Amino acid sequence: MSRLPPERIQARSRLAPPRASAMIESLRGLGYSTATALADIIDNSIAAGARSVAVRFKWARESSWVSILDDGTGMTDPELERAMRLGDRSPDDVRAQADLGRFGLGLKTASFSQCRSLTVASRKGGQASCLRWDLDVLATGGGNEWRLLEGAGADGVSVIASLGEWETGTLVLWEKLDRIVSPGSTEQDFLDLIDTVERHLAMTYHRYLDGSRPRLTLLLNGRRIAPWDPFVRDHPATWSSPVSRLRTASGLVEIECHVLPHRDRLDPGTYEMAAGPDGWTAQQGFYVYRNARLLLAGSWLGLGQGRAWTKEEAHRLARIRLDIPNTADTEWKIDIRKSTARPPPTVKPKLVKLAEYSRERARRVFAFRGQPSGRIQAEPLQTAWTAEHFRAGMRYRIDKGHPAVRAVLEEAGPLASSVEAMLRVIEESIPVQRIWLDTAEARETPRTGFAGEAPAEVSLVLQTLFRNLLRKGLSPELAREQLRRTEPFQLHPGLVDALKPE
Repeated sequence: MSRLPPERIQARSRLAPPRASAMIESLRGLGYSTATALADIIDNSIAAGARSVAVRFKWARESSWVSILDDGTGMTDPELERAMRLGDRSPDDVRAQADLGRFGLGLKTASFSQCRSLTVASRKGGQASCLRWDLDVLATGGGNEWRLLEGAGADGVSVIASLGEWETGTLVLWEKLDRIVSPGSTEQDFLDLIDTVERHLAMTYHRYLDGSRPRLTLLLNGRRIAPWDPFVRDHPATWSSPVSRLRTASGLVEIECHVLPHRDRLDPGTYEMAAGPDGWTAQQGFYVYRNARLLLAGSWLGLGQGRAWTKEEAHRLARIRLDIPNTADTEWKIDIRKSTARPPPTVKPKLVKLAEYSRERARRVFAFRGQPSGRIQAEPLQTAWTAEHFRAGMRYRIDKGHPAVRAVLEEAGPLASSVEAMLRVIEESIPVQRIWLDTAEARETPRTGFAGEAPAEVSLVLQTLFRNLLRKGLSPELAREQLRRTEPFQLHPGLVDALKPE
């Protein structure tokens, strides 16, 4: 990049410093939520080598506050002053491998998005230092001075005092929470926000919190945050691909695809946990990590064949881990809030290929209710419904070869035409749109396959079909084998095995 000589800069330039209060008020609108803002602060704690971070929310109406206390290396007074200065470090500076920052703005922009008073106290080498930004102070005198205050405000002194219990560490204090406690806010709103923050932090740092020897302990109002694993790796029905590694100009990228089990394979507690903070459909897609810290949860990254993929129920079980190094921020277009990522053209074809395979596998698990796919069957599954494609669209037809349907038609006699008419009415009146709306709006899969029914109810239907097959001359074992290959009884092999001739 060419640079102008000093004499030309002096001749052709003018100083145009930003108004302090106006600039910071503008930065408050970057779009942080309380949860993402706190994550930015915790990133700084991790970069400082913290093994424990304690987040505390205190409800006191207009005087409510939030603090973040860590046991990291702390900062000297000059280091703290640099940390409190906006834009002290360039995004192009070489970072330590474990550094989760990039722009040198996170502490300030994240904090100002939530509060008007930011106090940071730090202890290192036996010495403590405390500095404060107060946006109301900046606004006085025309708001032109970048006036950084020394010491905590009157209401923050007692909170900052808790740092004295640590040999090294840093405490961040948010006061004047105008973006959190607005007019009309209640204590219940505050408590609901705490729950939202907990879910977000459990997801964002789950790889730091997981394992028998976690790298980090996160406390929220004294309670330890448990990790949320989006991939449900401990469940035997979760499918995981081998790890793919791509060497790029900015470093090594790792991809691991996962297809989660169908609801029928999960107990209620695991199903609710695996849904994640935003629900099953919203959580599908790529999970982009940098240094094991989750940046983006559940996105198809604008990828697709022809047009970008959208989040659909059929692919809700597909989740893909994507790890990038912190040297790839520019190439992947990581923003200040660490909430967006765009893959470079060099890796898109590989990502599309892996995602297509995962999406198709997830669709099959979703459609066939998670039945084991490893079993080799002599004949394909006998389904109750078939899909017919034709020029004007698609129709769904009852499969008249299904044992339950065939038995009725064969024994209908003079009623056969009436039964055929009844089946045709059912086919032509399937509430497809209603099913689609209920599924999309309620984020819930309609219950089929006798889900939730008592075993006795399923056995009653099975016994009737079993009796019909025996009357046709099939042996008990052949009759049971046919029912094992008949929808929906393939989901109830134990009940099929228990069938006995009457």
